[in-house]
Amino acid sequence: MESATPVIVAIDGPSGTGKSSTSKAVAAQLGLSYLDTGAQYRAITWWMVTNGIDTADPFAIASAAGKPEIVSGTDPEKPAITVDGLDVAGPIREQDVTSKVSAVSAVPEVRARITELQRAIAGSAVTGIVVEGRDIGTTVLPDADLKVFLTASPEARAARRSGELEGADLHATREALVKRDAADSSRKTSPLAKADDAVEVDTTDLTLQQVIECVVTLVEEKRAGR
Repeated sequence: MESATPVIVAIDGPSGTGKSSTSKAVAAQLGLSYLDTGAQYRAITWWMVTNGIDTADPFAIASAAGKPEIVSGTDPEKPAITVDGLDVAGPIREQDVTSKVSAVSAVPEVRARITELQRAIAGSAVTGIVVEGRDIGTTVLPDADLKVFLTASPEARAARRSGELEGADLHATREALVKRDAADSSRKTSPLAKADDAVEVDTTDLTLQQVIECVVTLVEEKRAGR
């Protein structure tokens, strides 16, 4: 592939839309860096839980937000994340963290800290980067070259999520997704929202491969149109 202009791609959307799988595959296929911003919020939540911070107390969270050192790897083939030098890629996916991440993420001091980190990583990506999350196109990188917003029906998203979570109850998974969407969409600071200039892709009836091809095409069109 010829050395293409660096391109910053923002991929937003709720859980279970295929965001992570799509973002990683697109980045790998196009030789771009990759950043999972949700993992960063999970990492800071894991740190709070591990250090006994009361995650129901926004003031306690805010005062501790600057303490953990979070380092994100940007290799789409093996995205790494460490907190204070510890590999937390596994622990941050556990239920204890999942159930608290919306509350921790809603605290403005946490969002300011993580947003700053995300912008620094995106700004230093030499070949360009695919950044996935919930507020990338609206808040973190409003000047991204391409913004994609993935959606899917709650049923499709719950089916995918319960497929990922061994033995998960489909109904319970759907309820949890809907609850988290409501929390993330209604928070005051950087809510989950579609940017006005984002391309919406409904993944309900698409295979993962079709979604990847769609986004790769959008990125290539954006590069060619410069």
